[in-house]
Parts: sequence; structure tokens; C-alpha cells
Amino acid sequence: MLVSFVCYAFNLTLSTWVGGIGMRYRLYSRLGLPGSTITRIFSLSITTNWLGYILLGGIIFTFGIVQLPDHWYVDEGTLRILGIVLLLIIAVYMWFCAFAKRRYMTIKGQKLVLPSWKFALAQMAISSANWMAMGAIIWLLMGQNVNYFFVLGVLLVSSIAGVIVHIPAGIGVLEAVFLALLAGEHTSQGTIIAALLAYRVLYYFIPLLLALVCYLVLEGRAKKLRAKK
Repeated sequence: MLVSFVCYAFNLTLSTWVGGIGMRYRLYSRLGLPGSTITRIFSLSITTNWLGYILLGGIIFTFGIVQLPDHWYVDEGTLRILGIVLLLIIAVYMWFCAFAKRRYMTIKGQKLVLPSWKFALAQMAISSANWMAMGAIIWLLMGQNVNYFFVLGVLLVSSIAGVIVHIPAGIGVLEAVFLALLAGEHTSQGTIIAALLAYRVLYYFIPLLLALVCYLVLEGRAKKLRAKK
């Protein structure tokens, strides 16, 4: 759990390659886990995170909760189609988890096991709760002046935009998307920026500081284990 927290905090701020991959391999290998096990842990983490996104994005985009500006390359109709596609992905994933006879696949020599449908539901529940908590933090910081599900939808749009431009922590992307999509709401730009800055402190900066402390503790334990050997 401690390693997962450290890696997640670094992943949020420093990108997947540093926190999601590099940090996991460093810390888990020091605990004696083989590379194949570390790969499965990483795959499970990534899959769980995006399952929640796909589920929530599918629902919110399909029902047209997010209104996009007219000058954007993607219109609301395209966003609805994307939402339907996301829900179909969830349905296909659940079908395979429930009924597939072959429960594993091999990718580049790594064996990936298909979970049960109950485990898949747990994945989506945990990840969805995390994404909804992120949206709730921003919604509360904005003074609850905007519909919560609209704020959550904007967060989902900004998150995928951050992945596309590949900027660590989505710096600037999150703010730009929120300012663009909330322009028609009864919320000032100052309120939006202040809320997002506070959100970054609560969800990025403070966890990163705690993760740094935990990382030093883990490194200290690893040195002691090596000294005993």
C-alpha cells in the first residue's frame, strides 16, 4: 500500500514514466518482487484507473452533460458518440470478464490474467470513486455554483487533453480547459483559477510531499535489508 501511494503521487505530478513505471520497478524490485509480478501490478493499476474514467466518461458524454465551445474541433455530437463507444468498451470488458473461457493473454512474454466480473466491478467502483472525489474537490472549492456532474465532466475532458499533450500534472491544460468550458457559467475566472490552484495543492502538492517522506523511509528500509544480507 505504501509503495502504491508513493508511486501514485509521483505519477500524478511527474508523469507515468517516472511515477508509474520507473518508481514502481525501483521500489518493488527492492522488495524482492520479480519483473513479471511488477508488470502485472502496473498493468492492474493502469487498467483500474482508466476503467473508472471510461465508465464515468461514457455516462457523462453520452447524456450531453458537458457543452463544448463552438470553435472546438470536437462538437457535442461527436462527444456523445465517444461516450457511447466508451460504454461499449465497458460492456465488452465485463462480458469477457464474466464469460470468456480463455482467462489470460501473453504480451511480450508477460502473462496477463483476465479478472472475474466481481473483481472488474470492484475496479470500476474504486476508480470511479477516485475520479468523483477529484471532481468533488474542485466543485466544493468553486463554491458549488456549478453543477457537480458538469464539473466532473470538464475534469474528464481536461484529463484526456493532458494525456494527449503529455505535460506532467497537466500544468496549464487543466486551467485552460476549465476556463474555456466554464466561460458561460456564473463563475468568474478568478474563482476558477483560485479553485484549481487550491485543488493542485490538495491533490498534487501535499500528497507529493508525503510521498517524498514515505519514499525516504522505503529507501532507508531497503538499505538496512541490504546491509543485513
